[in-house]
Amino acid sequence: MTTGQQPRTYPFGEADRLRLHPTYAELRRSEPVTRVRLPHGGDGWLATRYTDVRTVLSDPRFSRAATVGADVPRTTPLVSRDTNILTMDPPDHTRLRKLVAKAFTARRTEMLRPRAEKIVGDLLDAVEAQGPPVDLIEALALPLPITLICEMLGVPVEDRVDFRRWSDKALALTAFAPEEIVAAVEDLRDYIAGLVAQRREHPTDDVLGTLVQARDEGDRLTEAELVNFGVTLLVAGHETTANQIGNFVYTLLTEPEHLAALRTTPDLVPAAVEELLRIVPLGGAAGFARIATEDVEIGGVTVPAGDAVLVSMPSANRDDAVFTHPELIDFRRETNPHIAFGHGVHHCVGAQLARMELQVALSALLQRFPALELAAPVEEIVFKKGRLVRGLASLPVRW
Repeated sequence: MTTGQQPRTYPFGEADRLRLHPTYAELRRSEPVTRVRLPHGGDGWLATRYTDVRTVLSDPRFSRAATVGADVPRTTPLVSRDTNILTMDPPDHTRLRKLVAKAFTARRTEMLRPRAEKIVGDLLDAVEAQGPPVDLIEALALPLPITLICEMLGVPVEDRVDFRRWSDKALALTAFAPEEIVAAVEDLRDYIAGLVAQRREHPTDDVLGTLVQARDEGDRLTEAELVNFGVTLLVAGHETTANQIGNFVYTLLTEPEHLAALRTTPDLVPAAVEELLRIVPLGGAAGFARIATEDVEIGGVTVPAGDAVLVSMPSANRDDAVFTHPELIDFRRETNPHIAFGHGVHHCVGAQLARMELQVALSALLQRFPALELAAPVEEIVFKKGRLVRGLASLPVRW
């Protein structure tokens, strides 16, 4: 592009259910790294192709730490002032990630599968006992990941009404006033700080207790890092997976041929989860900006040092240079190198846990309720608005 071109207004529009705005496809074809004007912080660059997105996510010349305390281009109204695992560069990021990575390995996650299956079984017992119609968000999508992450961290499940409310506001874009968002984040911090104090008095072997021990004995993280880390794990550990359980079930119930394929071939569920991760966009728009620490050429343009770059992973996951017929759902796709969980050092630490929860939820739901269907017309199914992530306000079903 030439410097004389006006930046495009971004986001391109309010998130429309689970549809990806057509402008992304247009940009992948003709302008893969384009200048955009964000609602807050001014102009930046947006990368939409798979290769360029992976580069931005993994190249150390694009810094997350440089965004802290800076009025960078962003979709959220608040300037990020917290140093946490999401806003760190190596080696600080590496230091924190090592403290918690062992709890989220593929092996440890598989050890949790029987517990997840028990939770889902109990939840579906309650669904069956209640009888249709049932809101699957409140009945399954929310309680499964909340229960598991609470058990892993050592957070009382009975507190979930409070931290769920705070989390909902903390991840808002326009759904709540900025002062409400700030207050919710502070409430989450105070809550985790209280749990930290409890563990100093009465040590535990859960993830939060392990982090407290690392803080107090190993001096490997500061008090602020400890509290912010706990907040991040609690919120990210349930919010994204809960929304995607609902989004995936909604997708299957509105795509009868794919639902039928899973009912006749249950062994396809793991592959189906990967394909749904690829094609169902979670974020309403590009998320965290990164700052170029030097001039970097990418996607045919030179991004000057100091400029912000955002990436669209849902757009990258529909790049026809990587995925054959990318707009189609294909549970038998031979290769599926999607980046729904990110790429590089900030690849989601809980990716294996999320995969397992999604597999367990879909498998059990399809097995228990083979006649499951929407209990309302599609056009009446309501999605939440003004949030960082896409998700259903409710998902009424019957069987």
